[in-house]
Amino acid sequence: MTNTPSTDTPSEEPTPAPPSQPSPSSQPSPSSPASQPSRRSLIGWGGAGLALGAAAAGGAVAMARTGDDAEPTAAGSGAAVAFHGTHQAGIATPVQDRLHFAAFDVKTTDRAAFVQLLKDWTEAARRLTAGQVVGEGAYGGLAEAPPDDTGEALGLKPSRLTLTIGFGPSLFERFGLADRRPEALVDLPKFAGDNLDKNRSGGDLCVQACADDPQVAVHAIRNLARIGFGKVVIRWSQLGFGKTSSTTPDAQTPRNLMGFKDGTRNIAGTETDRLKKFVWVEETDVDKDAAWMTGGSYLVARRIRMNIETWDRTSLQEQEDIFGRDKGEGAPVGRAKERDKPFLKAMKPDAHVRLAHPDTNAGATLLRRGYSFTDGTDGLGRLDAGLFFLAYQRDVRKGFVPVQRSLAADSLNEYIQHVGSAVFAIPPGVRDRDDWWGRTLFSADPKGA
Repeated sequence: MTNTPSTDTPSEEPTPAPPSQPSPSSQPSPSSPASQPSRRSLIGWGGAGLALGAAAAGGAVAMARTGDDAEPTAAGSGAAVAFHGTHQAGIATPVQDRLHFAAFDVKTTDRAAFVQLLKDWTEAARRLTAGQVVGEGAYGGLAEAPPDDTGEALGLKPSRLTLTIGFGPSLFERFGLADRRPEALVDLPKFAGDNLDKNRSGGDLCVQACADDPQVAVHAIRNLARIGFGKVVIRWSQLGFGKTSSTTPDAQTPRNLMGFKDGTRNIAGTETDRLKKFVWVEETDVDKDAAWMTGGSYLVARRIRMNIETWDRTSLQEQEDIFGRDKGEGAPVGRAKERDKPFLKAMKPDAHVRLAHPDTNAGATLLRRGYSFTDGTDGLGRLDAGLFFLAYQRDVRKGFVPVQRSLAADSLNEYIQHVGSAVFAIPPGVRDRDDWWGRTLFSADPKGA
């Protein structure tokens, strides 16, 4: 629930690129190192193999990305976000409307098999984010074998799908990776008020799927899980709707399920200076064994349950005092407009905005991409609802940890509880068609091919 600063400077909204058919270079090449044998040649292996060199299912709209950001576009255009870049998409990318987040446990002990899985996932992610089918598609293949694509996204546009992978601390206990674990990838300490469910926490890997169409996001996670059968298994997952933060300058600030605008001053995807300062890992941040993280980031994911029914019976004045903002405009206490600079001393000492603000936390700043969630009821007639908090940062020790410790005194804690938690190292982006997720970690030379 932390608020983080972003730019107050207006910027012109870029114009989306016009629709076009994918170029031949966007299609998998049979001679590419990432290409896999056809599905028919793998049937003898029990049908578990995956072909990754098939024709596109439909047109995709290219979307320029410099590696720091993807240009915003209307959700209705169904545009595709470029997969290749210096940094992974899905971090500074304008926040999409829907989320499917999955944490995985690794089951294989075979390093080569796991590396091959990362390569297979990368090729599938290229196709999925372009709006193409996985492998040979959902139909038209051998009737005696399961199709390569599950099919529920047939006919749907890319919907700005982004897929972002991360590696949890427990992965570095496998495959001889112990000396490559970055110092900043810390096990999170226990924070005041935590009531963590181990079945909704941790994980060797994570994949964050964000899209403007929920079926596109779910389809992506489902197909990656299917490709990983026998090597990885989903440990826990979370669906999200109603983005609670924006990375687009001057965009309407979303509201959380408590009805308040949240993350008003979040880092914008166009603020390259602040992204460099607070989000992207620099070569000077890591030793030579962890140099593979250069250009990456660190992700903290927290499932925060809201006591909705109690909050809904709380007076408006108390709600505004708890947040330190008015509920209508979203302006800080004593200010007129939402984006006015907060005067922290005008707020109550335990107000959420005051305790979460960088000025209270030695400048600690996070890039947030959280989503609201509702997962039925708790069996007592109360909604199981809240915020799935996602925050990217350059160093967890200087970002989330000090901010969360500061929030131990937050008056909002009466109405929320952290029930799930995980932290992941997010590797740099996939540079080109010969690159793959995790190459810098698993290669002897992180800078080489």
